Amino acid sequence: MWIVISNLLGFLLDLCLGDPIWIKHPVVLIGKAISNSEKMLRKLFPKNAKSELIAGLILAISIPVLSFLVSSIILYFAYKINFILFFIIHTFWAYQILATRCLEQESRKVFYALQENLEQARKQIARIVGRETSNLNSEEIIKACVETVAENTSDGVIAPLCYLMLGGVPLGFFYKAINTLDSMAGYRNKKYQYFGTASAKLDDIANFLPSRICAIFMIISAKLLNFNFKSAYKIFLRDRNNHLSPNSAQTESVIAGALGIQLGGTHVYFGELVEKQTIGDNLRHAEPEDILKANQLLMLTAILAFIIFSILKLVFIFL
Repeated sequence: MWIVISNLLGFLLDLCLGDPIWIKHPVVLIGKAISNSEKMLRKLFPKNAKSELIAGLILAISIPVLSFLVSSIILYFAYKINFILFFIIHTFWAYQILATRCLEQESRKVFYALQENLEQARKQIARIVGRETSNLNSEEIIKACVETVAENTSDGVIAPLCYLMLGGVPLGFFYKAINTLDSMAGYRNKKYQYFGTASAKLDDIANFLPSRICAIFMIISAKLLNFNFKSAYKIFLRDRNNHLSPNSAQTESVIAGALGIQLGGTHVYFGELVEKQTIGDNLRHAEPEDILKANQLLMLTAILAFIIFSILKLVFIFL
């Protein structure tokens, strides 16, 4: 019972306050651990495909396990001291693990930047996407932002909620470490072609079910918000696999259908052209308000998911 209450408080804190900028985020520490471990492993292993695959596998396993163990140990000793201390730490970390408000705020900044000038919007969108943004036009910026909201509704909200409900903060950090590994090393470029393989595959596995659960909640949210529910469902069924990742298009297809725009396509990442399939039908040009609509889907999807997850957890506890 306490875990549901703790996660509820963490969820509400995230919705109301967003990321606490006054304290170093645990993901920053995880990122530093990944960066330092990568440097060490590259020095220890020869520069060939097999060695880089092994080194990358060691990194992909060690960082999530370390994140799980460190948070578990701290919570264990906190519990030994006082349950209230344990509960406060667990709640605060649950709050930090979730990223609902942060995603909404960062995407909204892109919306406001588009009202100012194109160059400002390019700089703002560069903060939340991995693609090259210096030559994007306004419609491409909007689509990039909508895609990011769609993908991170799963990666930054629904998946962490799943793991928090299943195993509390330690499992939440285990997932965040996997997700951070993918964002830092899971690229299809020359540097990470082999070294990042394990990180990318592990992220695919960790997000396989959450991304599909998220898509279902997002389709329901589209109906409740009076968006194009039928198109959201149709495009989801048709285009949910139109991506290099087995998970990203699950939610992108729903948003593309709900808004009646086309997402995906070929873009430049770190100087390399990456060819991707399109998602959705090109029924109209994307407009800045589509970012706000994507945020509405984000918020309602998060709330629905939390309610359903909490009910299921309570049923499991009391059965």
